[in-house]
Amino acid sequence: MKVFNTSFTLSTEERTEVADITKLVREAVQQFPVANGIALINTLHTTCALFINEFQSALIDDLKGLIERLVPERGGYRHDDPRFSDCERGNAHAHLRAALLGRNIAVGLVNGELSLGRFQSVIFAELDGPRKREITVQILGA
Repeated sequence: MKVFNTSFTLSTEERTEVADITKLVREAVQQFPVANGIALINTLHTTCALFINEFQSALIDDLKGLIERLVPERGGYRHDDPRFSDCERGNAHAHLRAALLGRNIAVGLVNGELSLGRFQSVIFAELDGPRKREITVQILGA
């Protein structure tokens, strides 16, 4: 078994932004001579997320509505209160949303390709932008 590591940086422009990064992950994986194995995709940040789903505009709008209902931006969070936290960004909602969505995924590699279904995409969600975000990709396999 071999292990390879790489990363790429995303620059987001919106406070909340959702992007299909499948092509970027695919390009990262194809740099290395691994036919079969696993790609571990991870964001190095606590206020953004990674997940697999269909990247379709109505569904993305529904997702944004869902996370707003579940974790409203101004929910009276202790992390945003200077009596309890030194955070000046007022971004507790982004931390909580990221905790619900997750920050890493594992995708199988079969014949050098990401093992994704017809409608599946690797999706990145910026929850506290705009910012620069680093995504790491670790490939394990042979």
